[in-house]
Amino acid sequence: MVVTVSKWGNSLGVRIPKELASDIGLRDGSQVDVKVEAGRIVISPRQRRYTLEEVLANVTPEIREAFDWGPDVGREIVDS
Repeated sequence: MVVTVSKWGNSLGVRIPKELASDIGLRDGSQVDVKVEAGRIVISPRQRRYTLEEVLANVTPEIREAFDWGPDVGREIVDS
């Protein structure tokens, strides 16, 4: 697919056709990574970075008890 590079302020811009954007889940406001690889411009959807709080938000005590982590060893040992 051929698109045209256009002036956008002091920069240059490329419009991403709707079909291509839909194929990789880009929407208005999506962030992308832009880099040069082997003389090509590569635009990739930015991978969301989750905080520890977001990752653990749905981990309940019941879920934690469902895992058998085995006996404590080394510096894992906690004196109670």
